[in-house]
Amino acid sequence: MAKDTAEQDPIGPTGWVQGVRDYVEDVQAELRKVTFPQRKEAVAGTIGVLVVVAVITLVLSVADMILAWGVGKVLP
Repeated sequence: MAKDTAEQDPIGPTGWVQGVRDYVEDVQAELRKVTFPQRKEAVAGTIGVLVVVAVITLVLSVADMILAWGVGKVLP
């Protein structure tokens, strides 16, 4: 037979509050370990991403134009 929920949950009906507190404490402890990049590093990373996106956009645009031209020649 199935047990009721109180028997299945060893924490108890009000134990979830302590679980939430523990979770929040763990999150705060992990956030204290986080190191954020300096402004110079963040700007350099952003510029790098923008350059890569621009290059990929250019390559895909050229490929699209070539394929569109080829399809136009095959299907007049």
